[in-house]
Amino acid sequence: MTIVALPLADQHALKDCQPAKNVECRAMTINHLDAHLARRREWRKEHGVAASRRRRRNRYFHSLVDRLVASQVVRESRILDLGCADGATLRACQPSVGVGVDIDAETASLTSSDEDSAGIVFVESPVEYLRATPLPDPDYVIMSMLLDEVYDVQHVLAQVHDWSTRRTRLVIVTYSRLWRPFLRLAEILRLKNRAAGENYVPWAEVENMLALEAFEVTKRLDGILLPFPIPVLSQIVNRWLAPLPLLRALSLVRVTVARRMQQKPEPLPAVSIVVAARNESGHINELIERVPIIAERQELIFVEGNSTDDTWHVIKRAVDDYTGDPRMTLHALQQPGKGKGDAVRAGFQTATGDILMILDADISVQPEELRRFVEALRDDFCEFANGSRLVYPMDAKAMRFLNLLGNKFFGYLFSYLLGQPVRDTLCGTKVLRRSDYERLAANKTVFGDFDPFGDFDLLFGASYLGLRIRDVPVHYKERRYGETNISRFSHGALLLKMSAVAARKLKFVG
Repeated sequence: MTIVALPLADQHALKDCQPAKNVECRAMTINHLDAHLARRREWRKEHGVAASRRRRRNRYFHSLVDRLVASQVVRESRILDLGCADGATLRACQPSVGVGVDIDAETASLTSSDEDSAGIVFVESPVEYLRATPLPDPDYVIMSMLLDEVYDVQHVLAQVHDWSTRRTRLVIVTYSRLWRPFLRLAEILRLKNRAAGENYVPWAEVENMLALEAFEVTKRLDGILLPFPIPVLSQIVNRWLAPLPLLRALSLVRVTVARRMQQKPEPLPAVSIVVAARNESGHINELIERVPIIAERQELIFVEGNSTDDTWHVIKRAVDDYTGDPRMTLHALQQPGKGKGDAVRAGFQTATGDILMILDADISVQPEELRRFVEALRDDFCEFANGSRLVYPMDAKAMRFLNLLGNKFFGYLFSYLLGQPVRDTLCGTKVLRRSDYERLAANKTVFGDFDPFGDFDLLFGASYLGLRIRDVPVHYKERRYGETNISRFSHGALLLKMSAVAARKLKFVG
């Protein structure tokens, strides 16, 4: 078995996670678990060589699965792969630190090279017998086809819940029940392995058991219509057709991404509210008066950029003369570049709060409604709160008709691309944690750097990290000063271009 040195803290953790037959297994008896594992070991002893040969023969299918999993994982992360098989999935994810656990981890070590397994350790043990996590504070826990082989799925999910942190993401791969007859046929023809005690757990049941163990699904990705290689055709079908609406329901596998739900609400943290302001001098003083006190420590950061009116002078005077609630401090800065996205990034770089908020300066979204965004994060209903203007009736002139149609179109498009319902992509009010924004900013190059608004950068980045996005309905009012800075046609074309880039990164990855 290939063992590569881990950091000292992780080495100590590995010593504590060796097999322990007296481990308490919730909702099952040790005798039944032992019998199940004995059958699996006997099967591997008898069929292991042939099984490895079949897996190599089916390497095209397994490489597709590895690609789907790797598309949900940020490179250079801390990854725990439970049921790692030959270790190919773990290596495809390119972890900074990786631990693979399998009942027959020797197979993984024998198929590894020192070059492609740098930073990876393989542990031989049934997952159920681990008394502690093999990798503290993992960024990702991968379970590819594992849940079809374990004796008690809920017990394994309960273990993983105890090992996870707020930022840990589960990445689970399961077969579609629609394909079960074909999978059985492949097993009869000895084209596919059938391990002892294997069970095809349906997607709906996996999600139900995740909910029972306090996990929430953040994303779903369906893939693979042709599990065998046909030159040119397989690439077209699996990458470009399998993710399409309707066809994706016929896919062979589903990748489900989930997060651990917090058991107790977090204390209300410090809040930073960033307001990008261009030609908004008539709204500044009213906005300051209407912003509610949400936390014991909060700051209101105005970022002015390229105004042709006296917006900057009004901001400076308001900040200098502020004598309001001492729990809120005001700051003023001028953005270094152009566009709202640049202004928001400049404001976030200056912000010191634990929660980062964006509020448009035109007061079309009511400042008084900011509180519910923070409460949604505090109570762990979501990790990214996105304002939605399309729920309540809006003022007659608040949004032009073509803008409304465009917003609805991009809402449907983004719900498909992100794998989560997002009704209003261009609402200016968005809220997330500082720690998540820092991770998002570190991976900004994944989608390029051409979003002038910042909304798409944040939504794409949140989906890439597997964050739970949730709409927060707001009331949308007509602006009373100035004009909108949005150009319907040129900006609409740019949004379509950004959506195409996101589609290749988030959806068409097979």
